[in-house]
Amino acid sequence: MRRIAMFRSLAVRNYRLYAIGQLLSNPGTWMQRIAQDWLVLQLSGGSGIALGMTTALQFLPLLLFGLWGGALVDRLDKRRLLICTQSVMGALAVALGVLATAGAAQVWHVYVFAFALGLVTVLDNPGRQAFVPEMVDREHLSNAIALNSASFQLGRVTGPAIAGLLIAVIGSGPVFLINGASFGFTIIALAMIRTAELTTTERVPRGKGQIREGLRYIGGRRDLVLLLVLAAATQFFGANGQNQIALVVNNVFEAGAAAFGVAAACLAVGALVGALLAARRDRPRLRLVLIGAMSFGALQVVAGLMPGYVAFIVVLVPMGMAFLTYVTTLNATFQLSVDPQMRGRVMSMFLLVFMGVTPIGAPAVGLLADAFGPQASLIIGGTVTVLVVAALTGPLFRVHGVRVRDLFPGRRRAAAPPADPEPQEEEGAGRVLAERDADGVTAAGSTGGPDDPGRPPEDAVTRA
Repeated sequence: MRRIAMFRSLAVRNYRLYAIGQLLSNPGTWMQRIAQDWLVLQLSGGSGIALGMTTALQFLPLLLFGLWGGALVDRLDKRRLLICTQSVMGALAVALGVLATAGAAQVWHVYVFAFALGLVTVLDNPGRQAFVPEMVDREHLSNAIALNSASFQLGRVTGPAIAGLLIAVIGSGPVFLINGASFGFTIIALAMIRTAELTTTERVPRGKGQIREGLRYIGGRRDLVLLLVLAAATQFFGANGQNQIALVVNNVFEAGAAAFGVAAACLAVGALVGALLAARRDRPRLRLVLIGAMSFGALQVVAGLMPGYVAFIVVLVPMGMAFLTYVTTLNATFQLSVDPQMRGRVMSMFLLVFMGVTPIGAPAVGLLADAFGPQASLIIGGTVTVLVVAALTGPLFRVHGVRVRDLFPGRRRAAAPPADPEPQEEEGAGRVLAERDADGVTAAGSTGGPDDPGRPPEDAVTRA
């Protein structure tokens, strides 16, 4: 088995610059999240409703305009788009920081800035997702996506800790200003990218019905529909895991804020490890999506059964690993299996489902916790996730022609044809067909369904 380098995509200069910018900017994003929540609580007298309203307003634009944002991304130069969105997000952070530092901020100011930030992310999120394949080739794409997740999780570990110290010393306002400045790292990195080395996707001309075209494309791909259902089901409870953890730590174990910080850090450390392990894999595989999602659900159940705080936080580490294994593999599967000209619209739908479920699931998780207890809400959520994964496994395998025996590496190696020592002239088709035979799976084309073997193989993804 050949060794896969964990950081191989960093050999690409453009992606290396982008990754460094993200690495320096991500902690600032997490610092602002903590500062924003703290500022709202201070201004509202500790109102949970005000805090929930801020979160809802930040997600609302994604629910309302997410598909439109994806269609627009497919029509625009993605590097220039990201320079604009990152600049606006930095300006918003600075403006709110000035108000907070001057003591002039009010709750409605935070509402307005949260909604404005949500509007910008309608373009920024699918833009960032669609820009990565322009910087790296298919061989490095899965690795680059995993490293993006690792960078995000590293910011999640360091950002809140730094924010907590800074808020205690200098207050919330300067934290917003620091985050505003941190966007400069990403903007500089984007400006330094060599456009001649980008594999730019042909832009979609402006026209009517492009959102409907994207929806028809997704609807015609049964594999994508099933994976979106899987994402919605797991996110309904999984995306609100932080709230469940907070309730368990506070209400069940009766520990304080420091204990909750440790628990959140354990989950984030596990997620970081999961993202780095995902970076070692050469391509996304369907079985890893399913195993990761099912393991995450099972570990939620185990966490809900833990009798003490120490045992509880120990389980959170593999739980974070399982979740990021599932998320990064699912993301790479979407990126690699769609028509490049549809990538913005498909990824906007992916983000709409993946992130838009969060504000919908939060009240349900809260109701379950209030009615049956926080630990029971974890157990129920994990059980639902396991059942959904089990129900979707069969249909997904049938769509991709995967048999149970294909899941065992020994059987796949036994079925693999002997290696051809002669160089292949038809590199594209020959390589994909060889990989398909060796893995015992079928590959879906970029624009056709999985049952259409006549489609071009350049966008094929290993499914088993």
